[in-house]
Amino acid sequence: MHKLLLLSLIASSVLLGTETELEKITVESTKVDDLDGSKVRSADLAEALVREVPSVSMIRRSAVSNDVTIRGQKRDNINVTIDGARVCGACPNRMDPPISHVLTNNIDSIEVLQGPYDVTQFGTLGGGLNIHTKEPSRNFGGAIDLSVGSWNQRKAAATLTGGNEFVRLLVSASAEGANQYVDGNGDTLAEQIDAYAAKNPTAAMYKLQDPNQDAYTKKSLMSKAEIDLSATQRIKLGATFNVSSDILYPTSPMDAIKDDSTIYTAAYELEDLGSISELLELSAYHSHVWHPMSNAYRISSKKSGKVFSNELNTRMEGFAFKNATRLSEEALLTLGADYSVRMWDGNYKSDGMIVGRSISETETAQIGLFAKMEHEYRNFNLRYGVRFDSATVSPDAYARPQGIMAKLDPWQENDYSAITANLQADYAFEGGFKLFGGIGRGYRVPDARELYILNQPITTAGDPNMGKQLQTGTPDLEATTNHQADLGVKYSHNSGALSLKTFYNMLSDYIYYNATKVGAHKFENIDATIYGVEASLSQELIGGLSAQLGAAWQRGQKDEALAGQNDKDLADIPPLKGRAALVYDYAPQSFARVELLASDAWSAYDSDNGEQRIDAYGVVNLKLDHRFDNGLGIALGIDNLFDETYALSNTYKDLILISGNPDADIIMMNEPGRYYNLNLSMHF
Repeated sequence: MHKLLLLSLIASSVLLGTETELEKITVESTKVDDLDGSKVRSADLAEALVREVPSVSMIRRSAVSNDVTIRGQKRDNINVTIDGARVCGACPNRMDPPISHVLTNNIDSIEVLQGPYDVTQFGTLGGGLNIHTKEPSRNFGGAIDLSVGSWNQRKAAATLTGGNEFVRLLVSASAEGANQYVDGNGDTLAEQIDAYAAKNPTAAMYKLQDPNQDAYTKKSLMSKAEIDLSATQRIKLGATFNVSSDILYPTSPMDAIKDDSTIYTAAYELEDLGSISELLELSAYHSHVWHPMSNAYRISSKKSGKVFSNELNTRMEGFAFKNATRLSEEALLTLGADYSVRMWDGNYKSDGMIVGRSISETETAQIGLFAKMEHEYRNFNLRYGVRFDSATVSPDAYARPQGIMAKLDPWQENDYSAITANLQADYAFEGGFKLFGGIGRGYRVPDARELYILNQPITTAGDPNMGKQLQTGTPDLEATTNHQADLGVKYSHNSGALSLKTFYNMLSDYIYYNATKVGAHKFENIDATIYGVEASLSQELIGGLSAQLGAAWQRGQKDEALAGQNDKDLADIPPLKGRAALVYDYAPQSFARVELLASDAWSAYDSDNGEQRIDAYGVVNLKLDHRFDNGLGIALGIDNLFDETYALSNTYKDLILISGNPDADIIMMNEPGRYYNLNLSMHF
């Protein structure tokens, strides 16, 4: 039923056309903007992106701070920058993905990269997110957003900006929290664990005194400054501080006690240097994430009498140089170089005492050179680029534990280098048709988790293996390479447009987790393919009424099944999903919307590595957003109107998720049930 519904959405798109917004779509990216407080219910960027871009899917880990996939690419295969700064999470279990370190109320726009088409960034394998936060303005102004919702969800955010022709400043602050949400069965996050444990006993259940505690609290402060040194020179400075506390991750054995991050950015821009340069940019950044997680709220800590934790830090620093030269009216050449270094380390602790390393103090350093050319003609555009990278991943031998740890395989240093390149073109025909396509090659190096991560030390008293750890990581992994081809068509007319895309990825040395392996070195290199199609559209109908439709489908396959396994399906490849909406723009900047989000069942999934069948679903959401002439706004929303019980994300074992009996399925996390939200805003 749901598959027929989604296929009908795609068929309808061909007949109707699509929204004018899709003019922002190219072969390599889609732009998302206007994520103000009335359009998103929380700080979680993942939830916002899933609704805006058909090819984006979410991996649900918590009530907030969730992860995304883009066309089936995930984790380190997706490159994330925030105002040019590369940000990585510290948690090896993806409790704090990079996008969790920017809040939606601070975002101006997002470029969703769909393929290896950005030579200006290191490690763009299969896509990415270039996130741009709000910029200071010369004019004094600001905004205040207040939001309340089901399960005691509350959010307050404020932005203030102003300046003159020489200096512009912006300050934005927010605070947010919520109780545990309730799924369609009426279960809180803790009660979902209880329901699972009734059939599959697990010590990861929450303590009796804790099941009604908040699901999370988050606070942020962002400040930015722009200083004009002259008519052609400016300096841009930025600082962002995020403080998160007690984020519950019910399907993992631990919760995040803290998840704090700092991001600093600085840039110098020089324009109009004649034939030498149209724009020269020098930039630098520093980011740091601190992520201690523990079982303090779980029965496991009560039974053992000790709190077991994993405290992790990751730091990134880098700088870049870019120079754009106008070779002719139609041709723009950009040359650049960048350097970055990432430090990542972690310690297992028992009642605050270090009992073992989780990740060695690993340094990943890279230097890259790139060039790209853009030719823009009246109805034909051509873009191509090339990049060279050299990278070294080094574990710190001096920090390596002794004794039993000395028996592990040598923690070798790894050197990687590669040349990546791409070619893209689009041609506009008469009548509103545009054809576009591209081919590209991208790569990314293994991270410290995949190379060197250690499992938790055995702490059971009397166990003959007491204190032992195994190196789950595989220290001799190769870098992953992606060869990709894209082809698409766009049709635009006065009241809408249509965009259809197809893509094919050939992945060499794709880094994959083998759950069948006993003991160490569970990550390995494989060859695989990911391919798919997607469509986005809307059409103005009559009297302010418009229809919006979108759908995406991907399929991922290993070239050969892993050793000891039979399943050739890749993990974390979502099935056919779509969105259909009717929007009534009844006044300037005011609208009413009814929306259907639907997905087919998971019929292709990696059962050998822990994935399970997920049922199809369809949920209906309602939204009313009204803006008054004086800047006041009010928004009312109901998500999951019919209180459906459903799940989005699967249970691939490269994440540590709760399991009970040895033969039992891993716990599946349900999405929120019916949710009410009220947002009040004032723009001035």
